[in-house]
Amino acid sequence: MPMRKLLKAIASDISGATAVEYGLILALIFLAMLAAIQNFGNTSIAMWNGVSDKMDEASD
Repeated sequence: MPMRKLLKAIASDISGATAVEYGLILALIFLAMLAAIQNFGNTSIAMWNGVSDKMDEASD
């Protein structure tokens, strides 16, 4: 009988669903941060490439 009670308790427990929802929210936040950091990196690289080009032009 204790095994049946344990399985029933596990089946009726909804806290796992909440953990999954928090995990999905965390994954979405991570993806948004990743996109923002990638965009910032690309913009920064373009800026420094522009600075390098201007320095090359000025040294000629």
